[in-house]
Amino acid sequence: MTSTRRSLLKTTAGLGATAGAALLGACATAQSGYGSVGSPLFSLPAVTVPIVGSNSTFPVRRIYCIGRNYRAHSIEMGSNPDREPPFFFQKPTDAIQYVAPNTVADHKYPTLTKNYHYEVELVAALNKGSGGKKIEIDQALDLVYGYALGLDMTRRDLQRALGDEKKPWEIGKSFDQSAPIGPIHPVSSIRHIGKAGIWLKVNGNTKQNANLSQMIWSVAEQISKLSEAFELFPGDIIYSGTPENVGPVVRGDVIDCHIDGLPNLSVKIV
Repeated sequence: MTSTRRSLLKTTAGLGATAGAALLGACATAQSGYGSVGSPLFSLPAVTVPIVGSNSTFPVRRIYCIGRNYRAHSIEMGSNPDREPPFFFQKPTDAIQYVAPNTVADHKYPTLTKNYHYEVELVAALNKGSGGKKIEIDQALDLVYGYALGLDMTRRDLQRALGDEKKPWEIGKSFDQSAPIGPIHPVSSIRHIGKAGIWLKVNGNTKQNANLSQMIWSVAEQISKLSEAFELFPGDIIYSGTPENVGPVVRGDVIDCHIDGLPNLSVKIV
């Protein structure tokens, strides 16, 4: 760092945030010689989820998902739940498809797959403090702003084929509208959800039926483990895993999801 830069940083320390940022930006412009700094080429739409009982919406920063978090589901996926530590993957924020209660949203059958699977999940939304690293389990739930009902839709054939080839299976999980979600219910109104029925039906037939208490890693443990690898911030959401009996859907099928205490989520595959 040059002496000029060091001096500038000392100067900005005594300024307000806005003035300091402006001064640093001016310095960057002068030194770069490439025009103004901070003018985006284009704008991107914000990804938000409605909050029940509020005019505000919840801005989504990152989508984390935990894999194989119910014992029976772990076994049906060919893993050993007694020896496997938790693992996580991410979806892009534009995977979000908001589904309003008491509606049946059209959900497009994606390209490239012939084996499209449902996975119903509890979603935890974080919004406490400025972030967190190495969060203790007994403090983890303090970060949770609220909960929602979600679907982790999966191109299972692509996921399995890529896994068999020892390649990243992101294309099987992280695609457009692969994360349908209902509205977020603040903890202040529903409290934390630790023991509740969770089920999913296809065309009225029950496919998944379990209890959140059967999760191998609780929401608090998931947050604590995630914070060892990532600094967590407000806007992060966590899909907390699905029970056993995941399976395929085809065009025309209607999926109904439920968690006790939350409104149902329904989509039609089109």
